[in-house]
Amino acid sequence: MAEYTGHDGGAGDAVPDLSDSDNEEQWMEETNDNNFQVTCLFCDKSVSLLSNSVPETLQTFALKHRLSMSCQVHPWFSKFMDNFDCLCLQKCSWQSLDEYLRPALQDDPLLQIDLEELCEGMGMLHGPSTGGQCEASYSSAALLQRAQAVEERAQRTEEVLARAMDDLHKLKLLAQGLVFIADVGQGTGALGAVAELREDEDEAYFSSYGHYSIHKEMLKDKVRTESYRDFMYLEVLKDKVVLDVSCGTGILSMFAARAGAKMVIGVDQSEIIYQAMDIVRSNQLQDRVTLIKGRIEEVKLPVEKVDIISEWMGYFLLFESMLDSVLYARDLYLAEGCSVYPDHCTISLAAVGDTEKHQGRIAFWDDAYGFKMVCVKKAVVPEAAVQVLEPDTLISKPAVIQGIDCNTVCLSELEFASDFYRHTHTDRHAQTDRHRQTRTDRQTRTDRQTRTDRQTRTDRQTREELQGRINVRKNKKNPRSLFITFDLHDRKQTYSLL
Repeated sequence: MAEYTGHDGGAGDAVPDLSDSDNEEQWMEETNDNNFQVTCLFCDKSVSLLSNSVPETLQTFALKHRLSMSCQVHPWFSKFMDNFDCLCLQKCSWQSLDEYLRPALQDDPLLQIDLEELCEGMGMLHGPSTGGQCEASYSSAALLQRAQAVEERAQRTEEVLARAMDDLHKLKLLAQGLVFIADVGQGTGALGAVAELREDEDEAYFSSYGHYSIHKEMLKDKVRTESYRDFMYLEVLKDKVVLDVSCGTGILSMFAARAGAKMVIGVDQSEIIYQAMDIVRSNQLQDRVTLIKGRIEEVKLPVEKVDIISEWMGYFLLFESMLDSVLYARDLYLAEGCSVYPDHCTISLAAVGDTEKHQGRIAFWDDAYGFKMVCVKKAVVPEAAVQVLEPDTLISKPAVIQGIDCNTVCLSELEFASDFYRHTHTDRHAQTDRHRQTRTDRQTRTDRQTRTDRQTRTDRQTREELQGRINVRKNKKNPRSLFITFDLHDRKQTYSLL
C-alpha cells in the first residue's frame, strides 16, 4: 500500500504559503495601485477609475456635464427592472444576441456594479432628500412636457371646433331653409338675408345697442313706452307665454310679467342684456322673466310655442330689419290662435316744404364763405336724412304706401314698390287730418321721420299734383340698411338709409 509522506524540502519548498500575512499585504497593495481607464458616459474622454469608487466617478461625470445622475437613473430604474422581467418571461435566446452581450470596453468596471446597490448608495430610490429632489425635478419636466402637449392638442381642437361650428352654421341654415320652403303654402317666405348673417357680420349692429345711452333715449319716449304698457295692461297677455324679441333693458318683458303673463322670455344679442338681468332681479321678477343672450335665429327657447311682442320699429319703419327676426320667431314659435304685437303697421308718404332745412343741408354748399362747393351736394343728396319734421312744413296729406300685417306678412313683402299720387298745397290749415305712429308733433329721437331732398328747391304753385313711384329694397351688402328710389315724371333718385 502506498503511503503519502510530506517532504520538508525539494519541490515542496517552492510552493508559497498563502496564509503568509506579508505576502497578502503586498498583493493588496499591488491591486490598489492598478488603475482602470474608462470612457466617460457623456463624451469620448477617458478617465481613471478605482474599482472601489464607481459612485464617485459617476458623480464626476454628472457634475462635469451639469447633469443629475439621480434624475437620470431614477426614472428609468423601474423600467430597467420591468424589461428584465419581460426578458425572463419571454425567454429570449441569448445565443442570438451576441452583439448585445459583448461590452464596448473589455472588462468595463462600470458593467460590474450592482445597479440597485448603487442607486441605494446614491439615494436615488428611497432617499428622503435626493430622491425627493429628483422626483420633483422629474415631475416638473414631465408636467412641462405634458402641458406643451396639451396646449398643442387644445390649439388643434380649437381649429377643428371652428371648422365644425362653421359647418354646423351652414347645415343649420340649410335645414331652416328646407323648413321654410316646405311652409311656403302657409305664408312663410325664404329664410332671409338677416337670418343668414353670421355673428361676426352682425356684430356692429348689436354693438350699437350695447351702450345704455340709446336705451335711455328710447325709455324717455313716454308716448311710445306708455302705449306698449297700457296695451299690455289690458290683460291681452294674461296667463300666456310671451317672447320679447330684442328685449334690450327688458322693459317690455317686465310690463308683460306685471300684466299677468305666466312666463316671459326675452332674447337679445347686445351686451345690454346683462344689465337687463340685474334689472329683472332688482324688481323681483326673475321667477317669471327669463333672459337669453343671443340672436333669435340661433338660440333655443325653453318652450315650443309663445305669443310675441317686440319693439322692432326702425326709421322708415323697416330700417335695421328687426322685423325680419320677429317674423323668423313667428314662423317657428307662434302658438296657434296667438298673435304678434304690434300687429298692424303702415308706411306713409307726404310732401314737405321746409326751406330752412333745405338751405342748411343742401343749398349751403352753393356758397360756403364765398366758395362754391356744389360737388359736395352730389354726396349729400343721396343720403336720406332722419329728422323731426315740424307739422307746419307738410304741404300734402300723408298717403299710405305700404300696410303690414305682422301675423301674415312674408319677408318678400318687406321689399316693395308702390305708386303714389298726392296734391301739394300751401294751405297750412289742411294738415290737421293725420294719424301716424311717428307723428310730426312730437320731438323725440325714436319718432323721427325720414326725409329725402331734391338737389334744387322747386317753387310750387298753390295747388299742384305730385305723382310717381317709390321702390324700397334692402342693401344686399348690408341687409339691415335700405335703398329708397323715387321715380317721378321728371327725374329718378335713389336714397340710402344706412
